[in-house]
Amino acid sequence: MLALIRRSPLLLAAGLAWTGQLGAQDSAATRLETLEVRITRGAEGRLRVPAPVAVADSAAFRGGQLQNGLDEALGRLPGVFLFNRFNPSLDQRLVIRGAGARANFGIRGIKVLLDGIPQTLPDGQSQLSNLDLGTIDRAEVISGPASALYGNAGGGVVAFTSALAGGPVEGRIRMLGGSAGTSRLSARIGGQAGAWTTAASFARFNSDGFRQQSGSLANQWSVAANRILSAQWLLKLRYFGAASPRARNPGALTLAELTANRDSAAANNILRGSDKSVSQHQVGATISHADERGNTLEATVFGLIRNLENPLATAPPGPTGPTVGTWSGIDRVAGGARVTTQRQLSPRARLGFGADLQTMRDDRINRRSVRGVPSDTVVADQRETVTELGPFASLHLEPTDRLTILAAGRYDQVRFRVRDHHLSDGVDQGGQKSMSAASGSLGLNWRLGRDIAAYTSVSTAFETPTTTELVNQSNGTVGFNDALGPQRTLNVEVGGRTTGPVTASLALYRVRVSDALVQARERDGRAFFENAGRLLIRGVEAGVSWQPVRRTSVTLSYTHTDARFDRYLIRNGAATDTLDGRQVPGVPRHVFRGIVAASVGPVGVEWDQQIVSRYFADDRNTLAAPGWGAGVTSLRLHWQRSSRGPAALAPFIGVNNLWDRRYVAAVTVNGFGGRVFEPAPGRWAYAGVDLRLGRRGR
Repeated sequence: MLALIRRSPLLLAAGLAWTGQLGAQDSAATRLETLEVRITRGAEGRLRVPAPVAVADSAAFRGGQLQNGLDEALGRLPGVFLFNRFNPSLDQRLVIRGAGARANFGIRGIKVLLDGIPQTLPDGQSQLSNLDLGTIDRAEVISGPASALYGNAGGGVVAFTSALAGGPVEGRIRMLGGSAGTSRLSARIGGQAGAWTTAASFARFNSDGFRQQSGSLANQWSVAANRILSAQWLLKLRYFGAASPRARNPGALTLAELTANRDSAAANNILRGSDKSVSQHQVGATISHADERGNTLEATVFGLIRNLENPLATAPPGPTGPTVGTWSGIDRVAGGARVTTQRQLSPRARLGFGADLQTMRDDRINRRSVRGVPSDTVVADQRETVTELGPFASLHLEPTDRLTILAAGRYDQVRFRVRDHHLSDGVDQGGQKSMSAASGSLGLNWRLGRDIAAYTSVSTAFETPTTTELVNQSNGTVGFNDALGPQRTLNVEVGGRTTGPVTASLALYRVRVSDALVQARERDGRAFFENAGRLLIRGVEAGVSWQPVRRTSVTLSYTHTDARFDRYLIRNGAATDTLDGRQVPGVPRHVFRGIVAASVGPVGVEWDQQIVSRYFADDRNTLAAPGWGAGVTSLRLHWQRSSRGPAALAPFIGVNNLWDRRYVAAVTVNGFGGRVFEPAPGRWAYAGVDLRLGRRGR
């Protein structure tokens, strides 16, 4: 790998020059070199960004998509892998360069933004309750450490942008039904009137689930408004709401259970009524200013309230029985502010600086429960608070027309505090801890031609444990784990990209993680974490997209990830096991995604193929999820004839897992008793219709 990295500038130049020649053959195709990305906290032309930035446009979220999982859209980007766990209680697992693999619920180590508003809490945990994929117009992704720009984000950043109609009022209604009692209804209306551009949306998803104990019901709604205040000032207002009264958790299966009946659920999850009910409201306001010299100022404030009721299959302390579990309730209040400014020092130099402030307060109470119904017996009652403050600065230089230099630095201070209100057990399990670090990045980008660029970069990252990880102690009790600290990451890479008729990207990287946060064990849905030595991750990310013939496009992506424990000692009773060299669980070595889209008359067709290699489910590498063989196929068809009238009807159909392949969709890392396998459904068909009313906007 080191030899490959040493030779990579020559390989990149040759490979990118070849794809650039392919692109030059079709001068009529749309040129993309002026496409800007803003995830780098400054408007950058895509060919000038010295970082692995990928973009999923509106087409990835539209057409015949089910619109129920990020894997549909983001999974087609190189370096991004999503485990669709088909478990409504846990969210999908998002993995970028090994980061996020340890998350047994929610998203860890990756910053998520929606219209510039963080969906990631100050402790580094993200949830997607607000994310209605039917409203998304665009997603930008930074693969690899981004702490120098975004703080507590070791693995990367995903930034979503909502769609707002840029013309007259337009309404859309989308309805679908499918396998396992699945239905989705969404409606959206928006348009422009004077200085205002507004949109409002609602979506409702309901499914019985393909496994026992896996039914779900979720509602999402949002209101967005942009107001042009003057030629230089813009105001953005956002409100996101979500309510999911039912999200049952079937749990992971053992190999014997998976073989016997992949549609079953873990017995404890059924008997103890494992479920989740959540409601959430978030608001945000952003005011931005830009002058004719290129100077910008942007300030955002946001707030969130969330209520969670979560019956778990985890047995509580004290006497237990087959139906006795733990009921966990969390009342969350969170918010923050961000201020950034970009100052144009000269035509070739720009300085940016700003600060992020986030705070969170969780009131957590755990009770004994019977079949998911809480009792009056309290087993934990505590208040958890987290505050993050991170000032940062960046410098953008263009010494020549071909060379771009981007440097960034940041200092983060994250403070955790737990106050124990349940003192009747005679033990105060509260505590407090501060974690801080400086992070930096330096990247150089060379324009090798009109449509070709290569880059190299080095960056560091800082990632704290989440509050959930801090309050689950390795001895199996709830309290403050003072021994748990942050992990730190160093990333070195080279890469390149082309734009124009053929869009291609290639990145080779090496990541070293020290004091790595690893899941030491798991029991009935509750995970326990430790800092365990070092990880070494080396990989290749490649993607290409082009139109070989008229009305046909091909998108291919390949990700190779070699993630291993460089040093890892794990306690095994009185002995200590050495796991140096073992593969990091939850990270496949090979992931391939290929999508061919074609138009036949008014009908659009998409053939979607994904291949995933074998990967392990435990640190000792004794339990493995088998690879997907020839891959899992999805087929989508949608009517795309435009209409000049006030209404247009566009039916669509889709079949996921077309060949009814039996495969493991995800794993629960280090699951207790070998309970690690999370099966995927068989053939899953759906059909629906998209109704547009009014003139076409965006």
